[in-house]
Amino acid sequence: MTAMRPDLERTASALFAGAPDWTAIAESGLPRLLVPEAAGGFGGDWGDAEAVLRLAGAAALAQPLAEAMLAARLLADAGVALPAGRVTIAIAQGRVTDGRFTGSAPAVPWGGASDAVLAAVGGELLLLPPGVATPGLSPAGEPRDRLDWQGAAVLAAGRASTSLGKSGVGDSAASEPDLLALAGWARAAQVAGALGAALDLAVDHVNTRVQFGKPLARQQAVQQQLAVLASEVAAAGMASAAAAAALDAGGDCRLALAAAKLRANLAIGRGVAIAHQVHGAIGFTRDYPLQLLTRRLMGWRSEFGSEGAWADRLGALAVARGSAGLWATITG
Repeated sequence: MTAMRPDLERTASALFAGAPDWTAIAESGLPRLLVPEAAGGFGGDWGDAEAVLRLAGAAALAQPLAEAMLAARLLADAGVALPAGRVTIAIAQGRVTDGRFTGSAPAVPWGGASDAVLAAVGGELLLLPPGVATPGLSPAGEPRDRLDWQGAAVLAAGRASTSLGKSGVGDSAASEPDLLALAGWARAAQVAGALGAALDLAVDHVNTRVQFGKPLARQQAVQQQLAVLASEVAAAGMASAAAAAALDAGGDCRLALAAAKLRANLAIGRGVAIAHQVHGAIGFTRDYPLQLLTRRLMGWRSEFGSEGAWADRLGALAVARGSAGLWATITG
């Protein structure tokens, strides 16, 4: 934790409460939170970023802050200057020939509205110009555009130099970045915040809504459901924070990153259902804020890896460690 975190949280909370546009987000400097001070950034750590992303999730922030944060950090680690404007991230497929990229990326956050794209292609990071966008939307109505490139000039290419683990964040060489794992962790942090906000709404609703002559909160079945929701919020938050701590500590953080996104996805599946059940019909109305959170949660669940994908990766990492190595990881 850096000394600036309390002030950072207060600043971010006030900013997000005003439903800011991208200009306000950029001017706040938050996209450069993870960039070292020597490179023109805040010099924050991964725990600082986790705290801010939780607040963004709780506020249902409709801006690609997480994507911009990761792009800025990875570009700084690779020694590449951050382009002006909005930079998003993508998991792409394709090939580079003579410095030109041909390929595509599905469901890119704010892809059509971005000025540059940092794409992971076969373990390498490519900084690309905006591709040809085919518009798409997330369940929350946010842009998730397909991007296509045909012989696009690669603006920069490299591998991240950040110490993300002795074996790297991904499953390949130590110097190879795994943008998917970092993006999955960022979504996990947002999930922790949004699901916590959904719990707050649910608790407030059952304490004020009277049915059968008493508040819903006094119904035992409702109390049991809220206890389950609270446990899911706590589990998702702990997994997200643990992954951030692993990133800050160095060493092999692959297992913590995989566990964070997997646990967040599981919490979404259980938590969203309970939040809507205790609210009843009002939870589905556009005038009530619950849907702003739950529609984003359902979209984040499938972004940057599903439960099955992360369970497979987590299992592979556990098997690779062997019984002694896995036990040492858990107890450590």
